[in-house]
This record gives sequence, structure tokens and C-alpha cells, in this order.
Amino acid sequence: MKARLVTVLVTVLAVAGMVVPASAQSERPMVAVMDFDYSAVNNWWSGVWGNYDIGKGVADQVVDELINESDFRVIERKRIDTVLAEQDFQASDRADPHTQAQIGKVLGVRYIIAGSITKFTTEDKKYGAGGLGGGVIGGLGLKKSKSEVQLNARVIDAETGEILIAAKGKGDSKKGGGVTVGGGGSGVGGGFSMGSDEYRASALGEAQEKACMELVENIVKRQNKLQP
Repeated sequence: MKARLVTVLVTVLAVAGMVVPASAQSERPMVAVMDFDYSAVNNWWSGVWGNYDIGKGVADQVVDELINESDFRVIERKRIDTVLAEQDFQASDRADPHTQAQIGKVLGVRYIIAGSITKFTTEDKKYGAGGLGGGVIGGLGLKKSKSEVQLNARVIDAETGEILIAAKGKGDSKKGGGVTVGGGGSGVGGGFSMGSDEYRASALGEAQEKACMELVENIVKRQNKLQP
């Protein structure tokens, strides 16, 4: 009698969507998201905010979007860092699709998402005094500014090294205010984080979020090219 009741309960929960069969989980592609390359914007970034790794911050946000808005299974980012350190993969080689395929095999995932930041700017076109250099203000404390973020990403098959999906995402924000980073642009300061509420509320943080959302949306649209 008890066994029958358990069977009935499991059936009811499965129908309600509260129990996900193991077979259904295995049908969801597993991916690992690498830190985004930001060499294309490094001259601006390093001059404004120092050595903070914006590629890691963008990758973390892409992971959040994948988890919340798609059927992908996403590997823990700390595990990626551990594997890269243990295997001594050189940063200069990680942009190569064959190297990324090798990393995917070590991680035990079928697909690698590797991306780059092609635009990451905050500009003020109205004011020309105090701290303005080449249209860029040192920091995010602008009342009237335009921020833009553009991202590219590729989904690579770890078994073959083939690029299966290429996608882009872009976002902008013209809202005023934001956060002041590193006291007028001399550096990021010890407490800076792209995951902070202060940064996410800034114009640049809003542009970044839009770019990550659009990027993931474009990847998901082509998800049928991937196998479980």
C-alpha cells in the first residue's frame, strides 16, 4: 500500500513539473563559459580603472543569464579557474578554438563559450571640463552620459574544435548618475565589483546587462545546432 502511494505521489509531482527525470536533464547541453577577452578595449580600461578583470565580470553575468533564461547546464566558474591553473593553460593560447576544445575535454563538457568585449565605454558629449580626455570621463559619476557595451561570443564543440554558433550582444544607456570608481578615475579601488548593486545601477552597468542579455538570447536562438 505504501509503495503504491509513493508511486502515485511521484507521478503527481512529475506532472506538476516538480520532478525532472534524469533523462530530461541529460538532454540539456552542458557548457563552460570562459573569461571574456578585453584586449580590444584594454587601452581605455586600464587608463581609467586600472587592472580590474572586466572579462571575468562579463563572463559571470553571461553565466547568470544562461542559468536564468535558457536550458543550458552551466559548469561552476570556480571549477574552470581550478582546471586552468592545474593544467597551466597559458592566457595567450586560450583564444585559440583548439585550445578551448582541449579545455572543454579536461572539464568534461561538450561546449565552450568564449567571447570578447569589443566596446566598453562611458562618454560625456556635453561637458568638456575637468577630467575629460578623448571623450572619456575618469569614472562613472556622470550626470549625463552615454555608455555602450558590445560583446561577441562563439560556442565551440570541445570534441571537434568546430565553431557552431557565433553571436553578438550590445547594450547602451543614457541615464545620468552612476557610481564613482577609484576617486576620479585613478583606479578602481579595493572594493570595486561588477556584481555590486552600485555598479549594476550605473549607466555602464545597465549597458553591460543589456549586452549580456542580448548575447544569451542570440545564443539560445541557435541552440538547436547543439546536441545534448
